[in-house]
Amino acid sequence: MFKFFKVSMLACFVVVASNAVRAQEVTSYVSSKAGERLAKRPPLHFAVSTSEDIDFRIHDATRNQTILGFGASFLEAGMICLNALSHTQQDDVLRALFDPERGAGFSAMKSPIAATDFMSAGPWYSYDDTPGDTAMQHFSIARDLGPNGLITYIKRAQPFGKFIIESPMDYPPDWMLIPDKNKAKQHVNAKYFPALALYYLRYLEEYNKHGVFIDYLSLFNEPGGYMGHSEYSGYTTIGYEEISHLITGYVGPLLAKEKIASKLLLSEASTREVAYEGYPTVLDNPTAGGFVSAIAYHGYDFANFDKVAALRERYPHLPLWMTEICHFSGYSPHMPMPRYDFADGQFWGNQIFSDLEAGASGWTYWNMILDEHGGPWLVSPIHKDPEKNAQHPVVIVNRATRTVTYTGLYFYLAHFSKFVRPGSIRVETAGARNGIRCMAFTRPDGSLAAVLMNVNPNNENVTVEWRGRFLELNLAATSIATITWKDATAAPVQ
Repeated sequence: MFKFFKVSMLACFVVVASNAVRAQEVTSYVSSKAGERLAKRPPLHFAVSTSEDIDFRIHDATRNQTILGFGASFLEAGMICLNALSHTQQDDVLRALFDPERGAGFSAMKSPIAATDFMSAGPWYSYDDTPGDTAMQHFSIARDLGPNGLITYIKRAQPFGKFIIESPMDYPPDWMLIPDKNKAKQHVNAKYFPALALYYLRYLEEYNKHGVFIDYLSLFNEPGGYMGHSEYSGYTTIGYEEISHLITGYVGPLLAKEKIASKLLLSEASTREVAYEGYPTVLDNPTAGGFVSAIAYHGYDFANFDKVAALRERYPHLPLWMTEICHFSGYSPHMPMPRYDFADGQFWGNQIFSDLEAGASGWTYWNMILDEHGGPWLVSPIHKDPEKNAQHPVVIVNRATRTVTYTGLYFYLAHFSKFVRPGSIRVETAGARNGIRCMAFTRPDGSLAAVLMNVNPNNENVTVEWRGRFLELNLAATSIATITWKDATAAPVQ
């Protein structure tokens, strides 16, 4: 487990408020470049003030989206790293990730359907590599039950916390594809749509038999292309019109017929902009759109949050979920990976803030655990999985020394996942300060939480107002903090 560090009071919250009139007690936690890590500070109190010099005003009567959760991904690479540790160390890592009291409380997870670039326990695979097996007689999840498999990984995590899982498919079995003459890209063959629907069904059923319920099925990973290109996962192509046909003609009716409780994501676009441009093709189709329960997208443009806001406005009945993002060597070849500097966390803090402000209900990072080399990764040139593919995880396990590092990303993400639990509702926060961000939530038990981030290299005094009462806070340089308090007049969120 990570250790809690203490620094001087200059680097933590200090309340500068009148003691004459005290209101709700406020609990505060801070992680900073100076050394504190989710450190609980002495209690604070709101005070009554007539001052107009307020930086942020929390209007909890104005409610926005309901939160699904925060988390990262189950991948074979992570289980390989865990297996390098003792059982006690493994428990410590899983507790730090999933326990909402003693750790980060991850609650919205991703688990891919068969091979991806970090399904690293063996060669490339699907659940049915027998050509032409449209009846799925040879379908098998045996690899996922192995010592480095996803079901093994998920079941190791389950005792430490409660989480939902969404599962995307990077590639169907290769025999379902029509290769082009250069084999640079391969198109999903529509004649195999019935078999592909059955493939999804068998996956959900087999996982459920082994004690893992998949809450959301995501049909394709990045079908609209990566960073604006027209290929799916660099290897396979499929258009949104075809996805609409696959949903309406095959997947939707089959899952309904078999009374499958898993909900449907139409796919996971590679960027916010690709989602904005491509998803209406499916969602504006009344039949196809009627099967879809949430909108998933990836954050690899690292911008275009206005596109998320536009999707939220256009489809207010569908939760938005940022389901994948990371540092990776292909995008940042000169960035050392993995990252050990705490300050890297503020990059991710800004991404989380911007996605939530745009209306996202969930936020899930890619690799949860990798080793000191940013791996291990799967190599499959035909599937465009390269020899060198170092990436940055939430937790680094040095497999040689058996030491564990919780990255800056871990702490910035934990300030949301630990304190903004599923079912919380983002409330309106007005105001601005250069280099300071503030976001507030009502929580399922009726209490409130506000997350504040200071990207400035110096301490900053910030004033927060709620219902006519205020806190003056001293935010540490390069830090993220969460304050929580009870609303005595509120009933638990239904």
